[in-house]
Amino acid sequence: MYLVLGNWRFPWSFRIYRGKGTASPSQLAQKLLNTLPSILTKSFPIYVLGDTAFGTIKFIDKIRGNSFNHHAIVGIPKTRTLTDGRKVSEIKTRGQQVKLTGLDIPVFLSWVWLKRDGKRIQRFVISTKPMKGTTISRWGKRRWQIEGFFQTVKHRFSLHRFGQKTLLGVYRWLILSLISYLLAYWVYLYFDNPPNLDWCYYGQ
Repeated sequence: MYLVLGNWRFPWSFRIYRGKGTASPSQLAQKLLNTLPSILTKSFPIYVLGDTAFGTIKFIDKIRGNSFNHHAIVGIPKTRTLTDGRKVSEIKTRGQQVKLTGLDIPVFLSWVWLKRDGKRIQRFVISTKPMKGTTISRWGKRRWQIEGFFQTVKHRFSLHRFGQKTLLGVYRWLILSLISYLLAYWVYLYFDNPPNLDWCYYGQ
C-alpha cells in the first residue's frame, strides 16, 4: 500500500499473495487498510485507489462500511455487468451513475485511455463518491502513476525476484532495492548530460 498525503508520497506496508487457496489480493488489501492509524482515517477523507483486482463487491463494501468519509476509486473489467443486463463497455457517458450486479450502492463510471505497446487501451474506473466523469478519470490516471512506481521497483530493481518467504527477508530485499535505486539516481545526478535511465513502466 502506497500513501499520498498532501505532498508526501511513501510506501506504507505490504502483504504477500501466496497463490490459490490463500487470502486473495482484495482480502490482503482489506488487512492493509486496517493498519492505517485512526488519526489519519478520522482526520482526512480517504480515497482508496486500486486496479481491477480490487474492484470486488466485498472490497468496495469494506471501504464504504468503514466510514461515510471513505471512498473507493477502482478499476473494473469492461465485461462487468450492470443490474439492467448491460456491460460497462456499453456506457457512453462519463460520470454516469450505474448499479453493478451484486453491489447494493450505486457507483459512478468513467474511463481512461492508456498507451500500451503503441496502442490506446481503454480502462474503466468506478467511484463510490459522486464525481464528474473527468474527475474520476483524473483520479484513475493517478492510480496508474502509482502503478508505474511499483513496476519500476519490480522490473528495474528486481523486487519481483526477491523469492523471500519471511518478513525479515522481504525487508532486507526492500532495503537492497532502495539502495540500488539511490545509487542509480545519484549517478544520474552526477553527469552534466545524464544518460537516459530506462525507469518507465514497460509498454509506455
